[in-house]
Amino acid sequence: AIILIGGVKGFKSVISLVVTLISMFLILFPLLYKGMSPFITTVIISAVITIFTICFVSGINQKSIAAIIGTVSGVIVAGISALVFGHFAGISGLNVSDIESLNYVAQYCKLQIGGLLFAGIIISALGAVMDVGMSISSTIAEIHIKKPTATTKELFISGIHVGRDMMGTMTNTLILAFTGGSINTLVFIFAYNYEYQQVINMYSVGIEIMQGLSSSLGVIMAVPVTSWIAAFLYSKNQK
Repeated sequence: AIILIGGVKGFKSVISLVVTLISMFLILFPLLYKGMSPFITTVIISAVITIFTICFVSGINQKSIAAIIGTVSGVIVAGISALVFGHFAGISGLNVSDIESLNYVAQYCKLQIGGLLFAGIIISALGAVMDVGMSISSTIAEIHIKKPTATTKELFISGIHVGRDMMGTMTNTLILAFTGGSINTLVFIFAYNYEYQQVINMYSVGIEIMQGLSSSLGVIMAVPVTSWIAAFLYSKNQK
């Protein structure tokens, strides 16, 4: 379906998806298994995936550069905000489900299981942030084509306006995705009529809140960064 509707770019999208999966299973997971920092390693791999995907699909140009910088910035913000939230909420990454099984696996390798939760948040945020970055960058590129005399400020404001529309829907998408992933827990909470204080202090609920907020912050941060970079590059090119 992607190839039929997207044509050549659809085919490139499929190839980039395959490369993403290969990067996860043949590069990221082996590095984590050998004891590399989950946070740093995942950020680096996410940046590599972003660069390859955007450049392969859209080529190397101002639009791709802006989208890449905006995406990587958003992903880093998502990861850092998750670490900060986890620190103050007492979520260390060791209170997740399947921790017993992970502890058993860690006995036979150098896996840093405490950082896997935050690595997962970065990976979860990557797709949404990349979508926002590429959409805003493409919009500014189209505006520049239609109005080559547009100033940096005009292009930036246009990017922000588009980004504001995307923030609400994309944040909703992220929250709904995490909610869908924990629907069993939510039904359990509803069935037993837990009190607010009890619910809000459950690690599983805290983790879902952390994931939703961190990913949303990543999306939000990608908007001004991508808008400014794209506006600067295109207005500079016009001059």
